[in-house]
Amino acid sequence: MSPETAKSQETKTKLLEGALRTLTEHGIAKTSARTVAAAAGVNQALVFYHFGSVDELLAAACRYGAEQAVSRHRARLAAVTSLSELLALGRAIHEEERAGGHVALLGQLLAGAQTHPALGPATAGGLQLWIDEIERVLARVLAGTPFGEFTDPAELARAVAASFVGVELYEGVDAAGAASALDALEQLGVLVSALEELGPVAQRAVRHHLRRTARR
Repeated sequence: MSPETAKSQETKTKLLEGALRTLTEHGIAKTSARTVAAAAGVNQALVFYHFGSVDELLAAACRYGAEQAVSRHRARLAAVTSLSELLALGRAIHEEERAGGHVALLGQLLAGAQTHPALGPATAGGLQLWIDEIERVLARVLAGTPFGEFTDPAELARAVAASFVGVELYEGVDAAGAASALDALEQLGVLVSALEELGPVAQRAVRHHLRRTARR
């Protein structure tokens, strides 16, 4: 990589991180080329030179932030061995992301998507990165269990991701209620884990019941 290319990439990264920091600290309404450039420590003309518009910068920052977040937790997700572990890890990740300001960032991105057209697809794309990781975990941990035959990992991954997004937004208006919702998800995971640990005869009975129910 030439020095010029390296410098250009460094500037773009500064702008991406500056955009994420500005969104988190000041909100979508106060995010502009000037505020982002100030946070990045560069000339605001570079926003337009590298990204063309503030909206395109925000969309790129959304994708960049999601990629960084998923990469931080990919190894832990790969080590999950049960649904109850996945839900417990989801709660731990939620706490860590909230402490880092990333839950507030997601709220700003979802709010901004209503008025900044480029943010909608970018935010959806960022969430899809999480969904893909969760789907891989679900496909692995549900295989061979009574539930593996009757669940679609892709659709279930979307439901899990949507649940956590909903909890994150709910937390802003009712922290205690959001905590209770997370508790309920973990309890569901414990129940599923208990069923997974049943012996072969009991698992066959569960499969038979589920097949009968599915045919109705």
